[in-house]
Amino acid sequence: MTIINKIVKKVSDNQSLQAALMLLPLAVILVVFLITPMFSVFEKSVHPLGADFSIEKTFTWANYQKVFSSKYLPVFLRTITFALLTTIFCFALGYPLAYYVAMYGGKRKNIYLLLIMLPFWTSYLIRAYAWIVILRSEGIVNSLLMNMHLIHEPIRFLNTPFAVVLGLTYGFLPFMTLPLYVALEKLDKRLIEASLDLGASPVNAFFKIVFPLSLPGVIAGSLLTFIPAVGDFVAADILGGPDTMMMGNLIQSQYLEYFDWPFGSALSFILMSLMLIAIFTYTRAVGVEKI
Repeated sequence: MTIINKIVKKVSDNQSLQAALMLLPLAVILVVFLITPMFSVFEKSVHPLGADFSIEKTFTWANYQKVFSSKYLPVFLRTITFALLTTIFCFALGYPLAYYVAMYGGKRKNIYLLLIMLPFWTSYLIRAYAWIVILRSEGIVNSLLMNMHLIHEPIRFLNTPFAVVLGLTYGFLPFMTLPLYVALEKLDKRLIEASLDLGASPVNAFFKIVFPLSLPGVIAGSLLTFIPAVGDFVAADILGGPDTMMMGNLIQSQYLEYFDWPFGSALSFILMSLMLIAIFTYTRAVGVEKI
């Protein structure tokens, strides 16, 4: 017991040691579930694929060169474009929604938040399939437009970039809205009242006070939307076609259809690196304390 008491006393007297012990579980989780898998993926990505689908032990950068070839670079750029459009549309829809709930929700805030989170209660796959019923040639949208005599023949919505971005926007809208709501909810309403009393118009008060103070929520929501949108493959697989393939679809096909694990690992490592760069950029921009 004497040794245990000495250890406890030493820990209680050393704040740095206390902090290190508190961070130890997180460090173990990061090493086991993030760093180790990333090294494993990188290790597979620098080896060529053998004739019998085995991974040879020779070193090569050919898989990374293949990613940025004329055949696969458009898929990479399309993925970034779709993810950026999804983030922009989620922001355009989510900010007014979060602003209304935070500023004018009153006693019904919990109900509004429940409705925002309600899609999470249903599988993302089922929600993606629901859009097929809505967007197909005999679906709700085309039937409504034809009944209103706005169109004479069905519009092709499915298997288009529009359908993919729409599915992504619907799927990730809560990821944008909830961080925005948290940032706007913490905003001191007296600052807005003071600006209005000093002669500022509501528009000036919004752009000079509300929006700058909500930027941490904007950045957090943008990252929470952009990062999973980059890796998504469900929307492109169900709502898209051959011309809307994303990186997630390409990685899935390399692992499960072509059994080209080295190339799939190169694609995965680039995708993970992109996400880590986005997170690092966020922490540098707004500070870790605002996450």
